[in-house]
Amino acid sequence: MSGRILVIGRSGQLATALQRVGGDAVEAWGSDRFDLAETASMLEKLRQSGARAVINAGGYTAVDRAETDREKAFALNRDGVDALAQACAALALPLVHLSSDYVFNGAKDGAYTESDPRAPINVYGQSKAEGEDAVLRQGGSVIRTSWVFSAYGHNFLRTMLALAEKSDRVSVVVDQVGRPTSAEDLARACLALAERRDGGGEVFHFAGADDATWAEFADGIFAEAAARGLKSARVSRILSAEYPAAATRPANSRLDSSKFTAVTGVAPRPWREALRLCMDQIMPLKTAN
Repeated sequence: MSGRILVIGRSGQLATALQRVGGDAVEAWGSDRFDLAETASMLEKLRQSGARAVINAGGYTAVDRAETDREKAFALNRDGVDALAQACAALALPLVHLSSDYVFNGAKDGAYTESDPRAPINVYGQSKAEGEDAVLRQGGSVIRTSWVFSAYGHNFLRTMLALAEKSDRVSVVVDQVGRPTSAEDLARACLALAERRDGGGEVFHFAGADDATWAEFADGIFAEAAARGLKSARVSRILSAEYPAAATRPANSRLDSSKFTAVTGVAPRPWREALRLCMDQIMPLKTAN
């Protein structure tokens, strides 16, 4: 690998963005090469990789399924991460680990800062919180993010566009607020932190620059789709209680990114600006299909 940044995860939207943004400076390994469940082999694999830093973009992400698949969620998001952090520490490899707004309960009025107490309200959030602890114990860095979208992978943007192909009206919750985050912006943030040599053992937040409810985000997506001649839909606003899910979501997922920007100089963009650029990437994909 000759000194590249190793990305754990290969096909997810952040891993894809890291490869697009990082180019030859990164190498991404999928679960066929690096499985977070196979803890015994991690140290040797990292030693042989020749990496100069590691970004963990892998893990268990099925939020609703985690409610009944608790053992696997913790095996990947806590135990696997713990083993990864220990292996990185043993090799003096900087580790950047991705975490989530779901470590908070969503009851705060304003945006969450890194010093706010965690209080996860679902199994996924608890597994991510315990994974954070494992990374910090070993001197790694944690980036919490939320509402990530891109032209690739599974995310809200692509789900909305798919639903518009089937119906001219889509129901979207209006009582959850967050900060939609471009996967490519997040990738740049992760790379900047991985290259930092004067820190470690810290938590950072990185999310979009401004707020939206899921319904407002959907409105923005459909407006951009219509402007490009793609199929659009009208948004029916509903409450979370009208859209039952196995896992309870935080009503407030806003994350304050000011600490990250002050330390690295990297700032998130307003979500509408990032959305326009993302839709420009999607257009050739839609045309090809």
